[in-house]
Amino acid sequence: ETHQPNWVAWELLASETDGETAREKSSGFAADPNAPGCARPADYTRSGYDRGHMAPAADMKWSTQAMKESFYFSNICPQLHNLNAGDWKELEEKVREWAQRDSAIIIVSGPIINGDNPKRIGVSQVAVPDAFYKVILAPYLSTPRAIGFIMKHQKGNHPLRSYAVSVDSIENLTGIDFFPELPDAMEKEMEAKIQPEEWGL
Repeated sequence: ETHQPNWVAWELLASETDGETAREKSSGFAADPNAPGCARPADYTRSGYDRGHMAPAADMKWSTQAMKESFYFSNICPQLHNLNAGDWKELEEKVREWAQRDSAIIIVSGPIINGDNPKRIGVSQVAVPDAFYKVILAPYLSTPRAIGFIMKHQKGNHPLRSYAVSVDSIENLTGIDFFPELPDAMEKEMEAKIQPEEWGL
């Protein structure tokens, strides 16, 4: 219905934060052959919105195939350029630092669309999100930890700490249970916390 992902999830290893694969050119954006109904390149042309990656291309430098597939529209949402090239990019860079520090992390990212009548762009009528979320889990530490972020879809430049929220709060907004395979006690404790200082913020 929205012609974009509800969520995108991936594991990022420390060894995957660097690589030889160059970023695809803008012409690399393409409809996902395995996702009927996703957007197409023309939907974004002169729309005023960037083609915003949920799983960033810079996380895919370790694999030519992964890099190419990160430009499928099943991984793309409409995003204001100020956000896409600003605080959202800053958070993506910080996540790569955490992967290097913690050996591996798991990330889930996606749009938040409020109401039944969002603004839409393009022939496909791609819904424009009201906000974006990112949830990060460091499961392999001696004391595993998780953190969430919500960025409203608007221009601005704020410290990453100001966007930090509990994973529980994002689950309540999206209806998604992000880490159901964790032991219940561990999941409950980690997802209720808002402790950006644990992450160096």
